[in-house]
Amino acid sequence: MMTTDLQAEIELHLKRKIASLSPLSAANNAHIYRVALKDGSSCVVKAAERGLDVEAYMLDYLRTKSKLPVPGVYYSNEHMIIMEFIESQHSPDSATGRHAAELLAELHKIRADSYGLEQDTLIGFLRQPNAQSKDWVEFFAQNRLLYMAGEALKENKVDKKFMKQAEKLAGKLSGYIKSPNPPSLIHGDVWGGNILSMNGRIRAFLDPAIYYADPEIELAFIRVLNTFEAEFFTRYHEISPIKPGFFEERADIYSLYPLLVHTRLFGTSYARKAQRILDKFT
Repeated sequence: MMTTDLQAEIELHLKRKIASLSPLSAANNAHIYRVALKDGSSCVVKAAERGLDVEAYMLDYLRTKSKLPVPGVYYSNEHMIIMEFIESQHSPDSATGRHAAELLAELHKIRADSYGLEQDTLIGFLRQPNAQSKDWVEFFAQNRLLYMAGEALKENKVDKKFMKQAEKLAGKLSGYIKSPNPPSLIHGDVWGGNILSMNGRIRAFLDPAIYYADPEIELAFIRVLNTFEAEFFTRYHEISPIKPGFFEERADIYSLYPLLVHTRLFGTSYARKAQRILDKFT
């Protein structure tokens, strides 16, 4: 919620007076506002109880390391980000999907020596552990599948049977997925609410959950959440060929992570989708 103290903090750091505030959205325990300033300019302010310093770090990382369009950050702390306002129209189409494929294929060309990242990040407001590893299969098993399933179990969003199946699948992941070489930088949370577009072009990607990974996990996320239509995958494949077996097996396995994230954020309907995947592979 935009308090008078928060308004004063915004004016202090921007060194400009606020003319008006317009709510944009509220998600993941955060409130987002378009702020019109008295000098005629605008910015966006996101406010939450915690975690926004991590989001600002991730936006700055993408802005520094890649050409992926993201909002510029003017100021941040744990409970607030002041960032660039980007005009958009929420009407993604096939041209938008093709442009997104081009941008993400370029992002995935940015490489590192290890999977993970030098610090833990967030996906939504959930902790995303990034302990670095040379072994992608081990990283995905421990830091994505088993970690998020374990957290869902603690919250009673999944049961012990689900957890045992997740552990069983983790033990035989090497039969389905391999360690690509080298690791690729991913956005990590590409769904419709994190995309600004206009006239068939992506204007910005928002709210990242970055780390170095097999880029197929990004594609699986997009597929399971129906972020883009088939044109996205066709264009991505033209630039960076998708290896055989992705749509048949690996996309489902990698989908377990976003489904478990959504189980924790939004409820057990996503757990049922994850359960069907576990039943298929265990």
